[in-house]
Parts: sequence; structure tokens; C-alpha cells
Amino acid sequence: MTREEALKLVQEKIQNQNLIKHCLAVEACMKGFAQHFNENIEMWGLAGLLHDIDYELTKDNPQQHSVIGAEMLEKLGVDKEICKAVKTHNEMHGLKPESLIAKTLLPVDPLTGLIVASVLVLPSKKIVDLTAENVLNRFKEKGFAKGAKREIISKCVDAGLNLEEFVKIGLGAMKKICNELGL
Repeated sequence: MTREEALKLVQEKIQNQNLIKHCLAVEACMKGFAQHFNENIEMWGLAGLLHDIDYELTKDNPQQHSVIGAEMLEKLGVDKEICKAVKTHNEMHGLKPESLIAKTLLPVDPLTGLIVASVLVLPSKKIVDLTAENVLNRFKEKGFAKGAKREIISKCVDAGLNLEEFVKIGLGAMKKICNELGL
């Protein structure tokens, strides 16, 4: 599947524009981490872009989220590693991510939410003004962006990255697509 085909699929399956922006943010981060790890940038980007493909379909049944998405992607012939990463990114299933791509996607998903929330409390509301230090300080505030699960973000260590490094790479990747994100 090409990036263009994947984006078309996302736009067909997801109506919420903020959710599409979230998928674009996760895609950008995954590409940044692929570059860091010297992995396949296109493949990692597809995993990020497609990770929530079934979100609107399963929003009333979160236990099915990512299972249906992975099955959908498998039927479309998407690479098995991408499908496994998509399936394991929902921690509700208790599936342990095995590959580096899956170990990275799991914490990237909530990291993007923490970064967006951190941008929105800045006076400028511009991601270019956000620093990794700002995000790390917000990470420590338990009441801030509660949906950005800190215990999942902390699993970046399973991919061999400390939290500071993880935040810097993710933030840098999101800054590159600030116009697409509206940030």
C-alpha cells in the first residue's frame, strides 16, 4: 500500500478531522523514529498513519479497537509487521509488542496527544514555540492531559529510548508537519 492509498483509506474511514490530524502526527513521529533507528521510513509511516483506521467504527466498543483495524489491513494486503503493530498498539488487549516498530508505535500514540495538549496551553498555540523541556514538565503533571497515558509513554524504554530522547524525536517530527496539523 502506498502512502497515497493509505491516506485515502484514512479519509474514507475517519470523518473527525482532529482524529485525521492525530493519525498524521503519529505518522510523522513514526517516520522520525524510523530514521533514528535506520528502519524503513515508508513502512513505519504507514503504521502510524493507519494505526487508528478502525477508531470510529469501534468507538463504542474499545475492546475491538485495533483488532478490527488489523484485520481490515490484513485483508487489504498490508505488511504483516504493520498489522501486528496496529493490533498491539491498543493496550486493552494485553498483547506485548514484539517488533521494534510495534514497541515504538505503542508509546508514540499517547505522546502525540501530550504534545498537542502542551502546544494548546502555550500563549502562541504554535508548536514551533514548544520545547522538549516543556513537554517533559507537562509529563510530570498528573492532572494535565490525563488521556495521554504516562505509563504507556514511558514504555519508550522498551524501544531503547529514554523519555527525553523520545520526546525530542517525536516533537521534532511533529514540528516538520506543523501546517498539516494546524499547529
